[in-house]
Amino acid sequence: MTNTISDLLRAAAERSVPVVRGITDDRLGDATPCAEYDVRQLVDHLFQVVVNFQLLAAKKDADFSAGPDRAGHGDWREEFAAEAEALVEAWAAPGADQGATGAMNMSASLVGRMALGDLAVHAWDLARATGQEYTPDPVVVREVLTAFGELAPTARAMGVFGEEYRLPDGGAGASDLDRLLALTGRDPGWRRP
Repeated sequence: MTNTISDLLRAAAERSVPVVRGITDDRLGDATPCAEYDVRQLVDHLFQVVVNFQLLAAKKDADFSAGPDRAGHGDWREEFAAEAEALVEAWAAPGADQGATGAMNMSASLVGRMALGDLAVHAWDLARATGQEYTPDPVVVREVLTAFGELAPTARAMGVFGEEYRLPDGGAGASDLDRLLALTGRDPGWRRP
């Protein structure tokens, strides 16, 4: 597999979309590892991510202030699958990962990896919250771990990441996924209540 943003997003979507499809309506009110979101709110946030990062790939401004209300309405699982595919296609467009993007005025390559991280990490959140199995692509995890390592101080200052979770033994022997989750403030051992 090459490491273009669209290839990485496709690998992430192939493992994330089944998690979203596996969420039953009776789980929408359940807690997630993201304390500020229940399952419904996290699915809606993930919709917001996949839609807005399509705009950023096209070098357009995105509005993250308006949260969608998609989870639990209509065929939301298949709508998510379609939006995830549109995200992959948006980042496959020539030049999508070049230059700066949107009002964020950040490197498009880094912005694409932010979308990748949201897709992979929030799929883990949703899988844990709803009792599903989920193993992200190892190449995706390594890419996100590198990108989020750069972004972590700013993300913490903005309240996007929690304080880094302290792994046992200083992380010795921890997997890349556990290190990524800890970096974003998550306890890799989190289980639904």
